[in-house]
Amino acid sequence: MNNKISKDPYRGARDFYPEDLAMQNFVFDKMEKVSKSFGYEEYNTPILEPTALYESKSGEELVAEQTYTFEDRGERKVTMRPEMTPSVARLIAKRRRELTYPVRWYSIQNFFRYERPQKGRGREFWQLNVDIFGVKEIKAEIEVISLAYEIMKSLGAKDEDFVIKINYAGMLARIICEAIDEQDEEKINKTIKIIDRFGKIPEEDFNKRLNEVLGKEKFTILIEKLNNGELKILDKNNPGSKICEDLKNKLQEIGINVEIDQLLTRGFDYYTGIVFEFFDTNPENNRSLFGGGRYDDLLDIFGEEKIPAVGFGMGDMTIQEFLISRNLLPEYKSPANLYICTLNEEYLDYANQLASDLRKENLNIAVDFSGKKVGDQITKADKNKIPFVLCIGEDEVKNEKFKIKNLQSGEETEVTKEDIIKII
Repeated sequence: MNNKISKDPYRGARDFYPEDLAMQNFVFDKMEKVSKSFGYEEYNTPILEPTALYESKSGEELVAEQTYTFEDRGERKVTMRPEMTPSVARLIAKRRRELTYPVRWYSIQNFFRYERPQKGRGREFWQLNVDIFGVKEIKAEIEVISLAYEIMKSLGAKDEDFVIKINYAGMLARIICEAIDEQDEEKINKTIKIIDRFGKIPEEDFNKRLNEVLGKEKFTILIEKLNNGELKILDKNNPGSKICEDLKNKLQEIGINVEIDQLLTRGFDYYTGIVFEFFDTNPENNRSLFGGGRYDDLLDIFGEEKIPAVGFGMGDMTIQEFLISRNLLPEYKSPANLYICTLNEEYLDYANQLASDLRKENLNIAVDFSGKKVGDQITKADKNKIPFVLCIGEDEVKNEKFKIKNLQSGEETEVTKEDIIKII
């Protein structure tokens, strides 16, 4: 066979070498710790869902253009999950009468969307999902936004590194209707989805999409009002405006600043109230980091009574780009605490027994099997970023005293087995 198989992963997916996975786990650990500190419990769902679940509420564009959808061998139409909200709503609907409210749940799982891979966006990605069910008041929004804020702070972000924007779902539809004198609901919904991409996609692409939906005359009017800021004027008569103001003031009282942005919509059909997004303030990465909102009606698709719900999804790729741009990711360190070298193979059994004893003391020990020169073994330990190295030879076996070397400082110390545990 002449054609060689590519060594690259599927386009839009990623391989994770140990140092890559360590960085991802660093982020996940922070997400998980903060979520649990607010009392949230972990759950999971299957990676495959019936396509009807997404066709009902996620929006036609998502299913038709951005999902991996196919028929299985039983001729059932299935989709690899592109998001978690419909799935968690399904879980809640199934046991809605058995659960104790408010339900606080979180998960960190992988998702798939068929879209153009770019910086901070892939076809396979991991995402934290946080949701609270059973709270009608803005107490839920306050808690969820506070939780998201605390994750950002735990990752080392400063307040000036990001901005939180809020809006109320449906407000933009009313504004657009009045701005261009348009009552066609389908056109308005399509327009809102395009406006949600304002500043996130190239201007030429944005204008082309909007023109196709509205026609030249109404497109010209809307673009003018969009560019001069007229669409961002707060509609004081809209009930949603008061809820936004209340939420803004309540968050400000606990030290979290937010902005009301009339153009913020989020891209899904299921939001029914407050929506919010966290944005990077770095001019070189000026983009949405993650967001969420209230979705009180999602259980309708299961024929169940409404349960109020608020949640958000935080993707790993955008967050890692954010952290990389600010040097907030830690330096990679090997999980091994100590590397044991041997002068030759006859001391390997002793080295393995010493390693076994030290592992019982909760230390992570790697033993060199290569039989190479000691200098080469030490170089290997240093290259793998293992902090300590110890060599076994005739004297070490006879006297049970060892020279342990700190590879960062170069300091070498003679120790007993018990001293090894203390030093490491």
